[in-house]
Amino acid sequence: MTPKAVEDSAVQARDAGISAPVPMLDLKRQYASIKDEVAEVIERVLTTQHFIGGEELAGFERESAEFLGVRASVGCASGTDALWLALQACRVEANTSVITTPFSFFASVSSIVRCGATPVLADIDPATLNLDPAKVENALKRGRGQNMRAVMPVHLYGQCADMDCFRQLSEQYGVVIVADAAQAFGAAWKGTKAGALGKAAGFSFYPTKNLSAYGDGGCVTTNDEELADHVRRLRNHGSRERYYHEEIGWNSRLDAIQAAVLRVKLRHLDDWNQKRRIAACRYYGLFGAAGLVQPEATAVSEQTPTVLLATSPDAHHIYHQFVIRAWRRDELQRWLTAKGIGSEVYYPVPLHLQKCFAYLGYRAGDLPESERAAKEVLALPMFPELREDEQQRVVSAIAEFYNK
Repeated sequence: MTPKAVEDSAVQARDAGISAPVPMLDLKRQYASIKDEVAEVIERVLTTQHFIGGEELAGFERESAEFLGVRASVGCASGTDALWLALQACRVEANTSVITTPFSFFASVSSIVRCGATPVLADIDPATLNLDPAKVENALKRGRGQNMRAVMPVHLYGQCADMDCFRQLSEQYGVVIVADAAQAFGAAWKGTKAGALGKAAGFSFYPTKNLSAYGDGGCVTTNDEELADHVRRLRNHGSRERYYHEEIGWNSRLDAIQAAVLRVKLRHLDDWNQKRRIAACRYYGLFGAAGLVQPEATAVSEQTPTVLLATSPDAHHIYHQFVIRAWRRDELQRWLTAKGIGSEVYYPVPLHLQKCFAYLGYRAGDLPESERAAKEVLALPMFPELREDEQQRVVSAIAEFYNK
């Protein structure tokens, strides 16, 4: 929610006699648990006065690579830059195409355009809302001769896409897998963590992410040392030696203070992700007990007002968001706001219908599952410190809305 929406929610909650709103996300609770550790490492950076590069960045890159089980983690200025850097290093350029999902954050497609390449959009699996491998294969078949260079699956909401299928498509059609793992630091597929599941992956450390900085930040991960070296050059103006430039790069560095904060948070991440998983399990139980979901239901209706997204048994889901499909979604959201309960829509307009991408030629109806999801999805409060009584209030308010 925006700051104004949070303020409006609090005012409406007070008017309704509710003393404590349930926030969509409360970063202050997390900070209270680590503030002494954070203060120590920030003071360390301030004492050294080494703000760009240095041991804090090297330490974070080393520790994050070990955590993810990859050979290299290369810090950069944002998750958006991470995707661009990964694509550029994989030779995505003018006269090439990249297949991805329209149901994602803007950066998934804008990073492709930034490379000069053409985005090709394929629809999503309605059960998980992740990119559908069958639809991608159809696009690959149709796109023969279009110089298809890469496929970008997005590990949406913290659940990995079906990487078995995408690896098979990569081998069959000769495309590289560059994953958008912005929401998935710590997620895994069959025991292999996001970031180690393709040629490269891009992560975001935006303050709302599971592993978050105190500002913007990101990283590219890969098991290809040559690709990692290329990313290091690209993030530093295409230079490996100061004032000598091999190619046109960019200024996209992860600064030392952010790296130091991320090193602190990385030590806690497994515990925080597990607490998110526990909270998700509570939501599942509460929705079932309230009679809000029906077994095997795949579409919302007046009789089945909410549908929970599917979780693959092969995926280790870290619940960056807890998202439901909701009947009369916009009315429900207004109802929750009036009761002081945070919620958010990720995402209200699929990317193929965004004005800036009109030149790609897509029309309403072209990608129906993405369009339906945009009208139904609602993210509920989810963060490691979320209390059981707060979740009970969330689900009770939803049940009250549908029973009134």
